[in-house]
Amino acid sequence: MSGINSIRLGEKLSPGRQLRLTVSLALPAMLAQLSSILMQYIDAAMVGHLGADASASIGLVSTSLWLFWGTCSMATTGFTVQVAHRIGANDEEGARRILRQGLTASLLFGVAMALIGLAIAGPLPGWLGGDESIRGMSTLYFSVFVAALPLLTLNYLAGGMLRCVGNMKVPSAISIGMCVLDCLFNYLFIFVCGLGVLGAALGTVAAEIISAGLMLGYVWRRQPELRLTGRPAGSFRPSTTVLAKAAAIALPLTAEHAIICGAQIAVTIIVAPLGILAIAANSFAVTAESLCYMPGYGIGDAATVLTGQSHGAGRTSLVRSFGYITVGLGMAVMSVMGVIMWLTAPQLMALMTPVEAIRELGVSALRIEAWAEPMFAASIVAYGAMVGVGKTIAPAVMNFGSIWLVRLPLAWWLSRSYGLDGVWMAMAAELTFRGAIFLIRLVRGRWATSGSGHPEL
Repeated sequence: MSGINSIRLGEKLSPGRQLRLTVSLALPAMLAQLSSILMQYIDAAMVGHLGADASASIGLVSTSLWLFWGTCSMATTGFTVQVAHRIGANDEEGARRILRQGLTASLLFGVAMALIGLAIAGPLPGWLGGDESIRGMSTLYFSVFVAALPLLTLNYLAGGMLRCVGNMKVPSAISIGMCVLDCLFNYLFIFVCGLGVLGAALGTVAAEIISAGLMLGYVWRRQPELRLTGRPAGSFRPSTTVLAKAAAIALPLTAEHAIICGAQIAVTIIVAPLGILAIAANSFAVTAESLCYMPGYGIGDAATVLTGQSHGAGRTSLVRSFGYITVGLGMAVMSVMGVIMWLTAPQLMALMTPVEAIRELGVSALRIEAWAEPMFAASIVAYGAMVGVGKTIAPAVMNFGSIWLVRLPLAWWLSRSYGLDGVWMAMAAELTFRGAIFLIRLVRGRWATSGSGHPEL
């Protein structure tokens, strides 16, 4: 932790030291993301052996689940960014006040999202254009996950709180443990208990709930800057000031995520008429692609911590410098991962399904997408850097504007001639465009200017 403390202590950081600090934070975050990838791969492989219908039933609602998960995760960002700023300003008691209020607000938000999800679980597969034969399985899978949203939201909050103080190792270790538990529980529920698609949902949710307990316990009792045990009692009732600032930070991100996931759901609707094989191949290819982009999200997490604490400490030049370093590192790593994905696409798809027709469609999609990975990295990591300083409106507009105005029209048009390949051509083109506009904003530098910490353009 001494490295990250150098920001708030006002120590001079050379470019080489900044790079070392970035790598020291990014590596555990990348490890956590990679463990998440393994969990997705294992889930996909286990479900893939249940047949095309089971795979398609999960793939049909996967983007809808990302909408609910991501909305809950983004909502917690309003509190974690505030804590990063308080830590950067050496105000640990202020950070604890925000943590207490964040716990209450996040739990209530998770309950509300769970109720909404359960209300739409029945008709959702039909809305998405799913075949009648897979709708029942899709509803069951979706319902189990959304019912667990209150605890999953607290898991997102606790993990974000640890990362914002610079503790990447504990969330990474817990994520790896969650991956192991997911394997064990999925095998038990899917194959030993014979629950099939329901077992896949139960296994993953059980692992997530245990992870939430461990993460919350560490924040509450162990993390020096945040622990509540042994400290004076404080109110868990959210104040208007903290809620207002949390909303100002999180609402653009949450709205952006909802709109982007809405676009992803629209892509699912575009893919659905192409048939069950295309739905399954699209779902497996999305999972396989995470091998490339999850390291980028790990570096993006590090960027949020570094720019957030630098902003809280009032070190504008350091904010900008960390933005450049993290984006460059992300593009380098994801370029390498893109090459690996292009070369190993057949093996990746073979891990997830024994159905040759699905594998062929998935391999073609992955090799199209591999070309866009460097620019995808630019958008992911630059986004994380800008979120760290609380400036969330412009990145949100850039993200959802790109996906709605570029990806969706292209996907609809190209799918008519090229099928699933056309959908992925549109995705690659849009990610390249998105990366370019994020790089332009990064270089212009207005996002890094000091201020109150409130989101602004």
